[in-house]
Amino acid sequence: MIMENNVITEFQPRDFKSDQVVRWCPGCGDHAILNVLHRAMAEIGIPPHNTVVVSGIDCSSRLPYYMNTYGFHTIHGRGGAVATGVKTANPGLTVWQVCGDGDGLAIGGNHFIHEVRRNVDLNLLLLNNKIYGLTKGQYSPTSDRGFVSKSSPYGTTEDPFVPAELVFGARGTFFARGIDVELKITQEIMAEAQKHRGCSVVEILQNCMIFNNGIHNYITDRATRADRIIHLVHGEKMIFGANGDKGLVQDGFGLKAVTIGQDGYTLDDVLVHDARCQSNFLHQQLAMMDGHDLPLAVGVIRDVEAPTYDAEVEQQVQDVKAKHGFSCLRDMILAGDTWEVK
Repeated sequence: MIMENNVITEFQPRDFKSDQVVRWCPGCGDHAILNVLHRAMAEIGIPPHNTVVVSGIDCSSRLPYYMNTYGFHTIHGRGGAVATGVKTANPGLTVWQVCGDGDGLAIGGNHFIHEVRRNVDLNLLLLNNKIYGLTKGQYSPTSDRGFVSKSSPYGTTEDPFVPAELVFGARGTFFARGIDVELKITQEIMAEAQKHRGCSVVEILQNCMIFNNGIHNYITDRATRADRIIHLVHGEKMIFGANGDKGLVQDGFGLKAVTIGQDGYTLDDVLVHDARCQSNFLHQQLAMMDGHDLPLAVGVIRDVEAPTYDAEVEQQVQDVKAKHGFSCLRDMILAGDTWEVK
């Protein structure tokens, strides 16, 4: 909902849908993510004409075509550079960047860490299916060691990136995680990402039906999901489990999952999530949990304030214009020694 010219406009998801036929494979997790994004944008209430969606090259990069907003379908790995340019040139626009684990973390890895480091005020959706889907099934930077694919027929011999580690290593101010089958949580964190002033990185675990079907089943299986994920909410106890009787407690410098009421642990021992703590020590531990010994964390894990790149550049431009009396680029160019060539 937004007020313009004293008129309140309430948006619906259909207001953000284009008339293009969605051309992802049936069953692809991208379908769910697209629908959630439409709903999240309607909830956020920023008009389509003030919104830009930028992508690189991968399956998820088709998404701008399915949005009734401005959009750029750029080149492989360069979505971050274009998104940074859009936001810096016009800070009044709301910018969403969509990339896959290959596009965002392989050829686009350098752009990824620098837009996080600069804290550009945009929302970055990283769709992680641990495979190159568009180019037909090669291993990606997030594929697990030993993963067998068309480009690693005997198994990969390298360890994967963990997106959260890259974000924290680049001093990121916002990191959240969603799952393509947890639509309510994913919509929630998209809305929170937009509220954050800075680079909001949202990793979404997504399934590729064709080349990596079931890669996240250990986490997403409906029968065991409640015991293997924990939905973190700022200011609330870190509780999980099908019966809501499990929690996370401090164990030395690490974390430990316990059953409340057993082995002397009570609800008072369970940690309260503080997404806004400036120190990222605990945030990193939460983000690195993988659903095995400790539950995988979903929701907003880190959300702290810091200066944004685009706002700082805009202020610098205004300061220089005021100091030197420039009103446009031509004034600046002609301010020094000039020659007229005839």
